[in-house]
Amino acid sequence: MKIEYYKEYSHNLGRFMEFKVFGHAGKPCLAFPSQNDRFYFYEDQGMINSIEQYINDGKIQVFCIDTFDYESWSATWKCSHDRIRAQEAYFKYVIEEIVPRIYEINNNPLNGQILAFGCSIGAYQAVNFYLRRPDIFNSVLALSGIYHTGFFINDYSDELTFLNSPIDSLKFMDINHPYIDLYKKGRIIICVGQGAYENDCVNETKNLEIEMKRLNIPAWFDYWGSEYIHDWPSWRIQFPHFIGYFLQ
Repeated sequence: MKIEYYKEYSHNLGRFMEFKVFGHAGKPCLAFPSQNDRFYFYEDQGMINSIEQYINDGKIQVFCIDTFDYESWSATWKCSHDRIRAQEAYFKYVIEEIVPRIYEINNNPLNGQILAFGCSIGAYQAVNFYLRRPDIFNSVLALSGIYHTGFFINDYSDELTFLNSPIDSLKFMDINHPYIDLYKKGRIIICVGQGAYENDCVNETKNLEIEMKRLNIPAWFDYWGSEYIHDWPSWRIQFPHFIGYFLQ
């Protein structure tokens, strides 16, 4: 398996950020880390090995980036105003800095063909990026996510909390919004287990499903059994189970 490591300065975040690329060709998959995790966690937790055959066959190329949660969602010592602005800075970092690098490294700049993927808070990021930029991301695989910014910052609300809150964004989206057609052309899988530490994620997934159904957005919502908990053993099974759907 071809593996490349990069450390590059981010002008949006004002610091060096690291990422790894697994594979030599195929559909680009941007993997958002779980809460506070690093770019190497998907590799360390066996997630990359779980789809090794797809990677070696040149069907998918996985880009594992760093988190910024310690400045946003996990920074409970900061005011909500600053935390949501840190999330928006991360959004700009990905769109303005990481996405162009994906096109460059992938050697096939297929605009609108990136798969957004993540577990836990990474699932939130994947859905958030997909909904905000369906012109860049044409598919999303989200496992065990939270999809409402109020979960992180309670009742604080401004324009940026709305933009970065998938459930709110869909709830107030007009059925004739031009993004709806892009969503309908994409591929969406939202999965959650019903075991330990998944209760909040189950509720959030159901609320997201309600809003997508209201807008007639075709999406696959899959609720797994009580043996699937909010942890890596579940995600190592779910990730390879679904990934082939995006490579057809």
